[in-house]
Amino acid sequence: MAPRVLVSDELSETAVQIFRDRGIDVDFQPKLGKDKDKLAEIIGNYDGLAIRSATKVTEKLIAAATNLKVVGRAGIGVDNVDIPAASKRGVIVMNTPFGNSITTAEHAIALMFAVARQIPSADASTQAGKWEKSKFMGVEITGKTLGVIGAGNIGSIVCSRALGLKMRVLAYDPFLSAERAQEMGVTKVELDDLLAQADFITLHVPMTDKTRGILNKEAIAKTKPGVRIVNCARGGLVDEAALAEALKSGHVAGAGFDVFEVEPATESPLFGLPNVVCTPHLGASTTEAQENVALQVAEQMSDYLVKGAVSNAINMPSITAEEAPILKPFIRLADVLGAFVGQVTDTAIKEIEILYDGSTASMNTKALTSALLAGLIRSQVADVNMVSAPIMIKEKGVILSEVKRDKSGVYDGYIKLTVTTDKNTRSVAGTVFSDGKPRFIQIKGINMDADVGANMVYISNTDVPGMIGFMGTTLGAAGVNIANFQLGRDKQGGDAIALLYVDEPIKDEVIANLTANPAIRQVKPLVFNVD
Repeated sequence: MAPRVLVSDELSETAVQIFRDRGIDVDFQPKLGKDKDKLAEIIGNYDGLAIRSATKVTEKLIAAATNLKVVGRAGIGVDNVDIPAASKRGVIVMNTPFGNSITTAEHAIALMFAVARQIPSADASTQAGKWEKSKFMGVEITGKTLGVIGAGNIGSIVCSRALGLKMRVLAYDPFLSAERAQEMGVTKVELDDLLAQADFITLHVPMTDKTRGILNKEAIAKTKPGVRIVNCARGGLVDEAALAEALKSGHVAGAGFDVFEVEPATESPLFGLPNVVCTPHLGASTTEAQENVALQVAEQMSDYLVKGAVSNAINMPSITAEEAPILKPFIRLADVLGAFVGQVTDTAIKEIEILYDGSTASMNTKALTSALLAGLIRSQVADVNMVSAPIMIKEKGVILSEVKRDKSGVYDGYIKLTVTTDKNTRSVAGTVFSDGKPRFIQIKGINMDADVGANMVYISNTDVPGMIGFMGTTLGAAGVNIANFQLGRDKQGGDAIALLYVDEPIKDEVIANLTANPAIRQVKPLVFNVD
């Protein structure tokens, strides 16, 4: 059956057609996003939900979306999506961070010009029949110093445009390397240096706990007298009340704001002040940007639902369309390894170590780790997946570590999972052969070569004579057919293990008969998803 996608906000017909062209059954209801009750009533019928800002994807809506796999936001902001609720339900949330980058950068530059030359006030005065040339004395952009807070996608475009305007550009961004700054032609500085030197300041950072109020009263006091401040990023990055006081005192000469602490902004301390230019969150509001993000979200959602490719996800590692087919068998292997340990472990897990050896070390290990954790938890939480599993592990306080190393053995690449509990440490390793199927290559440090079947039995025992015959006879008497039988031991008379691939699940009485043998320590029936 073809995946079904609901479009509950306005998207272009071209974007809707992308879904159809990719084999998606798309339901285009652009007004539905405003009717939360109707939306909740039907959302359970869809695998994907494509939205803009009108649709509110709340925890209640997500709870009703029993089949939902992905939410695609045509735009960069996901304030209207409950990310934690979506993640816990295993719903991928995608946005389109690049479709409106140029548009937002251009709006920041436009506000900078508007504030520098007091264009809105001069326009209103002139159209009112006044001719107040001396009242609207401006400043030149050329030769001035621009301080860019956040030199990422949008900020880097602003830097490029500012350099073209012959400005000197300072950039504050903890993630900006010296090499990248040199390549961009900007000077990397600390925030206090930027505040002290910049004639204009523009913000291009996301809203986080660290960036909230990045220009507060104390920071504004450190700015150069006569500075002009532009914010087209997120409301709340700048303390509007503190900025209003600085504008009234004359310390700040002007401000251009497209975003506000509360939106829609019907009031603000900045409203009504001279040389303050305000726009109603127009950063992405161009015909080109709206079309670009619509096309992009349709392509991203289609790629995920049809090919398993994940791009621009807020709560899941990205998987490109090119690497998806290569990664798929290793994702299945990671899931199997996690599922094995999850099913044989009875006590709380304290630590998880994942070793990526050889070719697996150069793969998308974030995706592999997510799949492994999902397999590990599935025996306890049936509906866990690659999105929700990392969150659950973090909430449990489990210590998680990854190790990558060059090829160290006979296999081109393999994955090894080691789990520590209050009672013991368990490990399992596996690889993918040329047939694309996962195989166990080591359990508890004991080497083996075992296929993965839908139904298996793991037996841990002391290495004593007659165990093979006992296991075979006991299972045979119970009518259990063995498709494959793999054995291993660490030394003669030491620890031994058996991994049996059986045609159907074994019953409790069979387990009891096996464990009646004093040499057998543990018998665990295993179930794996091998589709």
